[in-house]
Amino acid sequence: MLATTHHPFYLKATQLTPPEERMPQADEWRRKVEAYRETLTAAEPDVLVMVGADHFHQFFADNYPAFLIGKQPIYDATFYNEEREFSIPPFLLQGHEELSGFLLQGLLDRGFDMAVSHELKLDHSIICPIITTRPDADLPVVPIYTNIFAPPLPSPKRFWQLGRAIREVIDAWPSDLTVAAVGSGHLSLELGGPRQFGETGPDPVFDRQAIEWLSKGNIEAILENVTFESMSGAGNATHGFMDLILMMGIAGPIEASYVDDLDLFHTREMYMTWTPEQDGAVLA
Repeated sequence: MLATTHHPFYLKATQLTPPEERMPQADEWRRKVEAYRETLTAAEPDVLVMVGADHFHQFFADNYPAFLIGKQPIYDATFYNEEREFSIPPFLLQGHEELSGFLLQGLLDRGFDMAVSHELKLDHSIICPIITTRPDADLPVVPIYTNIFAPPLPSPKRFWQLGRAIREVIDAWPSDLTVAAVGSGHLSLELGGPRQFGETGPDPVFDRQAIEWLSKGNIEAILENVTFESMSGAGNATHGFMDLILMMGIAGPIEASYVDDLDLFHTREMYMTWTPEQDGAVLA
């Protein structure tokens, strides 16, 4: 199971900008991402369950599902504004309808009333982790979208519970295929606010604590300390941290096998992998 932040400028900053014009951290950033990628490559997955969130491209405050799963043969990806602003190329990703359907029914059976889409287009919350962990985009995906943007939001505890349920369902999938779960979210993050362009993320204390909690599998500390209000205080887009809680839920309350991070000028990037003992169809 892999959890990562998703910085939409990664490709542009490290590869598409001429070397003499790149940010000072570009080479280190690329080295860290490529090292992190090896934790997925080594697992030799057959299918990727991808956790992310729609950035108001197709869901809005008037109709934003709490949790949604895609179920279709092909996913079109990358919206025009992402191509224009971030230089993220368009993608076509193969879906895995069998696993989507099995997850959907299994989560319904476990008390999660998932929305389902047969016309889902993916944005950079899914594509950025594809670029950083599987740039060949050669594996079928099952996308799961969460509401981290349009209050009222599900609670951190609910994200944790959904992660645990996803793990149960994948473990029960009667298949020989190896499933990897890759999810992206945020640490402290400010978008359009006064703390957006600081030398670090808007709340370095939260960032250090969050990485420590996740890396140690300390769900008790997370549920005791992380609330809607505390995340708002750390930055107006920090609620994406709940997708990282969901990923720890899939892994379970265990220590991470790989942890790395990088301070950029307005955010801290984080890369984490959990490698639980294989059980059924699930891998790390």
